[in-house]
Amino acid sequence: MCKKVRSIDEDAEGPRALCDLCLAQVCRSLDALCSRRADGSMCLSWAPLFPQEMVDQLLHKMATKGILNDTTVGIFRNCKELRLRRASIRCCPVSAEAFRLALCPHRLQELDASWVSGGLTGANIISGLASNPECRSSLQRLSLSGLRLDWESLEEDGGSRVGFSFLQGLRTLNLANTDLTDAVLEDICTLPQLESLDISCSPVSNLTALLDCKNTLRSLIAHRLRQLDMSPARLLFVFNQLHALRHLDFSDDHITVDSDGRDGDETVRQLLEGSPQVLPSLVSLDISGRKRVTEAAVRAFVEARGGLVFLGLLATGASSCHVLSSHKNLKVTGEANENQVCEALRRYRDRECFIREALVHLYNLVTDIDNPRPDMLKLVLSGMQSHPSSLHVHLVATACVFNLTTQDLAEAMPVSLLSSTVTQLLNAMKTFPNHQQVQKNCLLALCSDYILQDVPFDKYLAAMLVINWLSSHEDPTLQRMAVAVISILVAKLSTEETAQLSKDVFIMKQLLAIVQQKAMVGVVDSTLKFALSALWNLTDEMPTAARNFIECQGLELYEEVLESYYGEPSIQQKLLGLLNNIAEVEVLQADLLEEDLLEHILSLLQDSQVEVGVRYFAGGILAQLASRPEAWTLGDELRSTILKQLHASIITWPQLEREMVSYRSFHPFCPLLQTCQPSGVQLWAVWAIHLVCSQNISHYSSMLEKEGVTELLKNLAAHPDTHSDIKGLSDSILHMVEEHHSRVTQGPSTTR
Repeated sequence: MCKKVRSIDEDAEGPRALCDLCLAQVCRSLDALCSRRADGSMCLSWAPLFPQEMVDQLLHKMATKGILNDTTVGIFRNCKELRLRRASIRCCPVSAEAFRLALCPHRLQELDASWVSGGLTGANIISGLASNPECRSSLQRLSLSGLRLDWESLEEDGGSRVGFSFLQGLRTLNLANTDLTDAVLEDICTLPQLESLDISCSPVSNLTALLDCKNTLRSLIAHRLRQLDMSPARLLFVFNQLHALRHLDFSDDHITVDSDGRDGDETVRQLLEGSPQVLPSLVSLDISGRKRVTEAAVRAFVEARGGLVFLGLLATGASSCHVLSSHKNLKVTGEANENQVCEALRRYRDRECFIREALVHLYNLVTDIDNPRPDMLKLVLSGMQSHPSSLHVHLVATACVFNLTTQDLAEAMPVSLLSSTVTQLLNAMKTFPNHQQVQKNCLLALCSDYILQDVPFDKYLAAMLVINWLSSHEDPTLQRMAVAVISILVAKLSTEETAQLSKDVFIMKQLLAIVQQKAMVGVVDSTLKFALSALWNLTDEMPTAARNFIECQGLELYEEVLESYYGEPSIQQKLLGLLNNIAEVEVLQADLLEEDLLEHILSLLQDSQVEVGVRYFAGGILAQLASRPEAWTLGDELRSTILKQLHASIITWPQLEREMVSYRSFHPFCPLLQTCQPSGVQLWAVWAIHLVCSQNISHYSSMLEKEGVTELLKNLAAHPDTHSDIKGLSDSILHMVEEHHSRVTQGPSTTR
């Protein structure tokens, strides 16, 4: 049965939009598409009139890809062809000057400058926007979350200090996690069209200024106002005047205790138990994290307000109230069931305290899950991405990832989602290198054949992180998983990445230490096999790695293991495979020219009771060493015996059905295929090429052509002195190549 192969760019909803792919290509090609101004900023060399929405998308794409900065934002100084309306520079390193030149000239309707680095302050943004008369009326949404406002630096304009009130069109304003003061709040509340205000985690102490916008304010988010200094009665008086308010978030951080919060808790209690005439338009209330919330009060509140659509009750202890489940249109954040927990993860993405709480409850829900839940994995991933430096979030989130992707569950997930998830796991391993449980969780999640083989991610980085982890942990179960992961990853690396990895002597020492540890007690387990496979792949056509192996006393260790594991073909094959890699490096062949070692390898070649796989690699070592008589330092009789036994043994080998080996290239075979080589050397090389080509000619056909092997085989087949056994195999390989070319040239046949 044929399995559908999914594209890297395909997710559960289908392939990525063409527009998205085009914008991603523009981002990758900025250097080629741009010239530089005198100040170093970029300018598109040629720019057509972009569709307006696409300009917003380009800026957002650059921001999310992490390439938006003072240099690249310069392309948006061109206001004629690139017209911004909804601009996002969230989390980007943009300075005040770059912001003024690139964004302020646009007729912006929305701006998200949350958590911008580069020294840009709220004051810089307000003065810059206010300097554009069009922006004063056009800007409707502004987010400055996480910025320092630096209000005192604002200059006067016509005798009055520039402030938020200059932006008369503002409807939505986010000042969460800023140094907002009571005086600035007073200025904000004079805005004539203000509908939504977020002042969470700010040092505001008095909310009386809200009365100035009581007829327009529809949404107030006031999470964790720890410096609020108002009595419950005064707070309720202010709330009671907000006639248009439909959403109130008065939640609190239940984990961080930097004030008692009792006045706020009492305000919430009175609000729940009070008359529905208080905040009559309210349809959404968030009191998560508040203490003294009872199920009775929640029941009374819900029953008195039939139009309620949302209630935040996470970490209040009151989310199990039965009345909540009887209101079908009511969404609730809490811990009573799956819907409440998932709703919490969706709504509280930016609030670490609630993400931590919700993840703990999600972990309990997914411990024994047996159905794929990509929706849950997306929520976990979102929480990790929003809090990349939070140990508490990642400790629970990585455990959730493992439970959601274990066994066959991963195969039912969108590939793009898994790719993003693995990338986040690697970030966690980098961020928390000394936290054993986080590392263990990430390793458990990575140890999946499907993820390692079929999901795209930075496999080089993953290999480095797992190897580093391995150096300080000896737990047998985790060691087995780590070595398995390394073994598979090394085999998936590009030639360049393998070369880079193989230069690290530390890696070689780690893997050899595991081999020695296992060999000392004579065990045959998956850890030993994976370690041997990793070493084999690391040294494949990698002379530096092969030299490191020898310098780390690997050769002496392998000679001992070769003898002590004589009856274990799976171990023997991996040992001989690596020695084969060393034999391919001419400058290292002398290290293998030990009589005892070669006689042992020769005995393996000759023994008909030994598996063909073992005899094959034994033959490869001997063929490489015997192919250079000028470098042979042992007795001529031994070389003569080797050459004779190579031919005699190989002609008895049956054709193998299963794939035993794959080759990165055929370069090491070229010296063996010369017409001047002894027949035993030639026969091993053509038998090897015939083996892999008969199993996967589509992969090796072009390699044979590009590397000149086809010509060498033709020369062998035509040479009068070539042995008939070698001619037969050479002709067979050439015939396979010819047939494959014919199929490719003709294309698939069609039938009417």
